Amino acid sequence: MSNFLPQILNNCLQITRALLPQACHLCGADDAARPLCAPCLKELPWLQENRCAVCAVTLPTGRVCGACLERPPRFEKVEAVFAYRYPVDALIRAYKYRGRLALARVLAELLAREVARDIDVIVPTPLAPRRLAERGFNQALEIARVVAAETGIALIPAACRKITDTPPQASLPWKERSRNVRRTFVCDADFDGERVAVVDDVLTTGATLNELARVLRKAGAGSVCGWVIARALPR
Repeated sequence: MSNFLPQILNNCLQITRALLPQACHLCGADDAARPLCAPCLKELPWLQENRCAVCAVTLPTGRVCGACLERPPRFEKVEAVFAYRYPVDALIRAYKYRGRLALARVLAELLAREVARDIDVIVPTPLAPRRLAERGFNQALEIARVVAAETGIALIPAACRKITDTPPQASLPWKERSRNVRRTFVCDADFDGERVAVVDDVLTTGATLNELARVLRKAGAGSVCGWVIARALPR
């Protein structure tokens, strides 16, 4: 019976969604199955294809941006769905800070649809214990759960830990973010040459991903890439 329990719960969830229509989080239109209606989804700031092959920043020309050429990061590439601007920024803030957890599923499903699947394991960006206690959930882990289920790639939820309670990256100037996350993560897993995707909601400077890539490589990862919902673009 226990083998059928997850499927039964999933079926109940799908029936509940169908019977209890919800309003689109952006325009308020009724939609029976999704927290975002189809017209609003279409109008979101989808990330353009002309972007750096490494960090996903928008490029007018070329394949790799000057910053990645001058100082190559420890990760191989970043895959993102949206530019981090309105209304995606508002959706992510609603998810993270106002507990709109239904948004995690729809955003994560879009991410799963966009990423390449040449990955062995998925690792969520960890939160410090105090931040996790304050928020009640790790936004990266909730996204990672959906992406893992959609792609069939193994998720290792506790592979990495954040051992230092640093100020939020969003509260700091871009130039200070690398120093803020330096030596703040440890990895408890052993990656024997495996290809690792680190999942997060937003990538801004790439400092957090870069530091995680360092500890993951030290733990034996063969390669590290970032899978994020949105890429913040330089002002």
